[in-house]
Amino acid sequence: MPGGSIYVQRDEKFTGSSAQWYYEKYWHEDAKTRQRARVAKAAAGFVAGFLLALRFDLGLAALYGFALAGVVAAVDWYLSWRSFRSTAVWRGRRRGESITGKLLRRALRRTGHRVLDGRAIRGMASIDHLVIGPGGLWIVDNESWSPDTEIATYGGRLFFGEKYGTSVARPLVETANAFADLLTRETGIKVAISPILAVHCGQLPRGGLVAAEGVTVTRPGRVSSLVRRTVTQVLTPQQIEVLARTAARELQRVG
Repeated sequence: MPGGSIYVQRDEKFTGSSAQWYYEKYWHEDAKTRQRARVAKAAAGFVAGFLLALRFDLGLAALYGFALAGVVAAVDWYLSWRSFRSTAVWRGRRRGESITGKLLRRALRRTGHRVLDGRAIRGMASIDHLVIGPGGLWIVDNESWSPDTEIATYGGRLFFGEKYGTSVARPLVETANAFADLLTRETGIKVAISPILAVHCGQLPRGGLVAAEGVTVTRPGRVSSLVRRTVTQVLTPQQIEVLARTAARELQRVG
């Protein structure tokens, strides 16, 4: 992260003095309420399955009722689990750069892209991923906000909740420009680098993407498709190899 990393786990995250700790506490305390609601939904599913079986004269109406009740309960459990798991990076239980790195390599390794993790110019801020491919170069950084934080743009400016996003966007843009200058100087290939912020928790608008202040913000799972469909410049396989080797040599490995 430019200016530091959110993934250095601080003690207060786990000692009852943070929003993350309270979120986990209340989620676990609410387990019985969720279970009662799940039972009610499953009962409604049983009734619906039973009546549908009678309506279409399927026979074994109770079996259809139990089957639909099981499906309803399973779906409800999965949605609850996924909602909690989506906050894992924000809660400090998972590392965002590890998640995004795996997604990038899995999706881009067969399309001529190179992914370098944890790179920095000595004496400057680091980034989580550098992607070099046929359509250009990108730096990808990871961030996470509380589940109720709205991420949006207004008047060309980026907002995270009620706070301006300039303090997040500007260092990322500056780092992208610094990386591009270094690679251009060392390889003789003029490049520009586009910054992407992969958000693991927080509310993005419909479509899952916002762009403002020189930064594109999206979910980690959407980064690879964004890279594949965006062409900022055309690079040959030879140029990609030269840029990747130069980046590996000149950019300091971090993390």
